[in-house]
Amino acid sequence: MQPFIRVHQLRQSFGTQEVLKGVSFSLDRGQTLSVIGPSGGGKSTLLRIIGGLEAPTSGTMAVDGSPVSFNEASLRAYRATLGFVFQDGGLFHHMTALENVALPLRMVHGASSDEADDRARELLARLGLEDSLAKRPAQLSGGQKQRVAIARALAARPRLL
Repeated sequence: MQPFIRVHQLRQSFGTQEVLKGVSFSLDRGQTLSVIGPSGGGKSTLLRIIGGLEAPTSGTMAVDGSPVSFNEASLRAYRATLGFVFQDGGLFHHMTALENVALPLRMVHGASSDEADDRARELLARLGLEDSLAKRPAQLSGGQKQRVAIARALAARPRLL
């Protein structure tokens, strides 16, 4: 059986600075991987490549047996199958937790308002935020904001988070 994610000999250079030097690994579905290293060691660059936000200088990658093509049109389609949680959460400050989770379902994935709200309520409850649906980010703790961002990323059932 093939791995869920396969990265082979990824390299990334910025000018003369080679940040990734032939990174290879594979993961089966359900496995996790921790990437640690010094500042400037290429951790964020690797995640940006896996997330389809950046193309490597060389190397290959496959997800669920499908090779990832690094041209822009292919990357747009690939990114639509992923969920992202950024360090700062990226929540809209003028929207409630419920609205922050439901909005991408309506605007990007074509869900009706009722479907989007139901899915958002389900995920927020699963993450222990059923009492925070109407709160805006400024009214949430840091951990609560992060959980809202995770709920938003999970809402569209991404194949990779």
